[in-house]
Amino acid sequence: MNLKIFSLISFCILFSLNVFTQNKIIIVSQDGTADFVSIQDALDAIPDGIVERIVIYIKNGTYNEKIYIVKSNIALVGEDKEKTKIVYAELRKNWRETHSDDYGAGVINIRNEVTDILFSSLTIHNNFGEIYEDHDHAFAIRAGEGVTRIIIDNCRLISDGGDTVSLWNKEDGMYYHSNCYFEGWVDYVCPRGYCYIENSSFFGHNLTASLWHDGSQNENHKFVLKNCKFDGVKGFPLGRFHRDAQFFLIDCSFSGNMSDRKIFFSPTDPPRILSWGESRQFYFNCHGDSIDYSWHQDNLISAPGNPGVEKIDASWTFNFKWDPAKELSEFYQSLELEEL
Repeated sequence: MNLKIFSLISFCILFSLNVFTQNKIIIVSQDGTADFVSIQDALDAIPDGIVERIVIYIKNGTYNEKIYIVKSNIALVGEDKEKTKIVYAELRKNWRETHSDDYGAGVINIRNEVTDILFSSLTIHNNFGEIYEDHDHAFAIRAGEGVTRIIIDNCRLISDGGDTVSLWNKEDGMYYHSNCYFEGWVDYVCPRGYCYIENSSFFGHNLTASLWHDGSQNENHKFVLKNCKFDGVKGFPLGRFHRDAQFFLIDCSFSGNMSDRKIFFSPTDPPRILSWGESRQFYFNCHGDSIDYSWHQDNLISAPGNPGVEKIDASWTFNFKWDPAKELSEFYQSLELEEL
């Protein structure tokens, strides 16, 4: 890239010359001074068969776009998570009236079999409920079969409906989220497969459940939350499942608005038979702001393999097949961002 690129981004961030040898950068800005004014146009410009990660750097603004990600090895990086917003109104049931599947039902739509996608410093908001006062399922991010190794860091994921973040590769999906804010209605964080979330906060608007997990394809699938804070409307329940599921909550805290109800099995019609039982919810050092309930007392010793709290991190969650915390650190180091 030539020196002109540097003038486009120098107002807030200095990219060293190393950037352009280690990561390919595409810049999006609504004022017309960058490579593209549309995030989707930038994505569409990426050639097929890329091996090295492509970085799409998005300047501040509200981008009213529905995004389709059809290629692997892409990072969407915002200038400021509070000011770089991708906002679109879509209701799942409306979409499905004329489509056979969910691809396109969210704000961010990741095509089946796409892998290695990173989101950083963005607000992603499905605002259908705010506009139309219908709080049914409304995805901020939706991904399905074969989608794995998804990193979300320093982002705000918001829906005015349910299923805010729906990463649904039930076979071997691996998802890592850190330093994020999640908000929504029923089951608004609902991974399938493996998921690890740390240093994040949650706000639920409904009286059904905040968390949900599908670990039905592998006894070792798990949803791990570490150092997370949960809040919501008065009486919000923490979580539920209606397939085999496994939850670990480590060093988490709960506001006084949380109901005295454990993560529960929600029966279906016809009823499902759980292969590994209902009692796979494990806690360590989790406390309420005003009261501790008996169901979230320490019971990690009863978890399979008695892992010990010092072993529970992202790598352990993914059976040491993936170290996303290391990958994320190396990604930021490779950009060598310096605030002016």
